[in-house]
Amino acid sequence: MNGFFSFVAGAIVGGVATALLTPTTGPELRARIKIYLQKRGIIAADNLDELVEMIAAEVEEKTK
Repeated sequence: MNGFFSFVAGAIVGGVATALLTPTTGPELRARIKIYLQKRGIIAADNLDELVEMIAAEVEEKTK
């Protein structure tokens, strides 16, 4: 289980780094994150919206 959390943390850090390096609006960022996670099969579709919102909120907080 520890490896799973490390993987998720790494995915979040990678997503934040990517989002910080590419200028996009909030809705565009959420859409891009959602598409990326769906393509990679990182998380099930029912948990996807919650994760996308969490990542996008972190990114928006860091860019202010």
